Amino acid sequence: MDKNTLAKICCPFDKSDVQLKNIEQTVDGDVIFGYLSCKTCDRIYPILSGVPIMTPDEYRDEKFERNLYKLLEDHIGDLQIKNFRLLPKA
Repeated sequence: MDKNTLAKICCPFDKSDVQLKNIEQTVDGDVIFGYLSCKTCDRIYPILSGVPIMTPDEYRDEKFERNLYKLLEDHIGDLQIKNFRLLPKA
């Protein structure tokens, strides 16, 4: 995903701006792996092979994304991913 694309992307749920957490990138700075997060609704949208997964909740596959969440665990700090949201650990 080209970083310039970020300015054109918003949360599909509430249309708020999203923030990028870049974990892996190309030499040109394009995002290969990471995630986008919405501060308003706390939703998280993984980026896999440069493609953000930004479908509405009812079309997302939590079973599939769970494998991605395991890869993100080292990068989300004291947070957890639950119901497609980035939340404080209980």
